[in-house]
Amino acid sequence: MAIKILQLNLGLAATNAYIIGDTEINEAILIDPVDDAQRLLAAAKNEGWNIRLILATHAHFDHVLASKEIKELTGAPFYIHEDCVPWLEQLPTQGRLFGLSSFPEAAKPNQLLTSGSEEIDLGGIKLKTLYTPGHAPGHLSFYLPSEHIVFSGDTLFAGSIGRTDLPGGDYNVLMDSIFSKLIPLGDETIVLAGHMQATTIGQERLTNPFLLDYMEKQ
Repeated sequence: MAIKILQLNLGLAATNAYIIGDTEINEAILIDPVDDAQRLLAAAKNEGWNIRLILATHAHFDHVLASKEIKELTGAPFYIHEDCVPWLEQLPTQGRLFGLSSFPEAAKPNQLLTSGSEEIDLGGIKLKTLYTPGHAPGHLSFYLPSEHIVFSGDTLFAGSIGRTDLPGGDYNVLMDSIFSKLIPLGDETIVLAGHMQATTIGQERLTNPFLLDYMEKQ
């Protein structure tokens, strides 16, 4: 088994999309179909991969803008948490919330994730879902145990955390998600977030000012 991960930083909000490829069978999972379907598909094609599954950590516009186009072009099913559906359905009007123009429709989900403890398999790629709300309703992180990597979406960043001032955001819920679901993954776990550079659980546990402030107040 050989797994390779591509990171593309795209779109209005400089959002990270990740393509996880099984290089033995040349099939891949796309996490967060960020704006610019053509660049995402070209990156996969350059590796000789076919995108077979599309996942979204949550339904804020910058994580799902290319979902419909990529689904139509690849035929890959689209999975998202059930609590994200209202935001997903409102994608065309999300632009106004962020002071932007209207957006295209999102893809219709083929499967709604529920428990936050599902396992998603494609060839040698085996992901575990982690329910990590707080930044957005229905937010999921995806853990890849074989590589000790967690795709944290907008829950935890290098030196920061997800914003909680948007509708459905909740600071205390977010911090509980971080401390109950992400921190237990262990200090060596690599965090590939929805924005900014990679980090580790240990680095954030020891230096993240938001985490340190929260722990000090407990």
